[in-house]
Amino acid sequence: MNLISIPALADNYIWLLHNDDSQCLVVDPGEAAPVLQALADRHLTPVAILLTHHHHDHVGGVAELLRHFPVPVYGPEETRAKGATRIVSEGDTLTLLGHTFSIMALPGHTLGHIGFYGAPWLFSGDTVFSAGCGRLFEGTPKQMYASFQKVNQLPPDTLICAAHEYTSSNLDFAAALLPQDSVITGYQREIKELRLKNQPSLPTTLHLERQINLFLRCHDIDLQNKLNAHSASGEEWRVFAALREKKDHF
Repeated sequence: MNLISIPALADNYIWLLHNDDSQCLVVDPGEAAPVLQALADRHLTPVAILLTHHHHDHVGGVAELLRHFPVPVYGPEETRAKGATRIVSEGDTLTLLGHTFSIMALPGHTLGHIGFYGAPWLFSGDTVFSAGCGRLFEGTPKQMYASFQKVNQLPPDTLICAAHEYTSSNLDFAAALLPQDSVITGYQREIKELRLKNQPSLPTTLHLERQINLFLRCHDIDLQNKLNAHSASGEEWRVFAALREKKDHF
């Protein structure tokens, strides 16, 4: 299986996962034109579309793609009105292109947000970004914290296929909070050089995110001190909430 990231809109990525038989999955097509171009360039044919949530920059291309390729569209209940024809939820599994995907409920960004996990890939939509976290448009910090903890249970070699190129700005935030963290500041420099060449920073690995993503480090005493947010056992979501609020105003 081969993974392709297609830049779309302002800073989205639409993901294609294809096999050697020129069949592919299309994940979160916010617009159709770049997908159709990529399919034509690579002589690929979709067998399914996967949707993580209902926002337009993830579903805006579904109708046009279906006019060319009438394939099943898998998504959570909140995407039914956006073109989903097969509604999936936590605990469901899909077998597509001979590969099994588990559905993970990942509420926070939206209430019905899901992820598609088929080792090694996690299509995380707007939940986990590299070095960052999706905005809380519908859910609560406690819900998003729980979603992050769920992702953190996956194997360290999991490839996190997030839907936006936010890595550089996320690292700027992380480095501003913890300027003494050499792993974060070193990776910040690396990503800035990569982006100057217009190269994608994704996918990332869970192993790396455990080091550079502050939203996975709410247990970190230095981070808690910086935020002046300390938590009793089992209350680390409060640190997460303080971190998300600070990021909102960065």
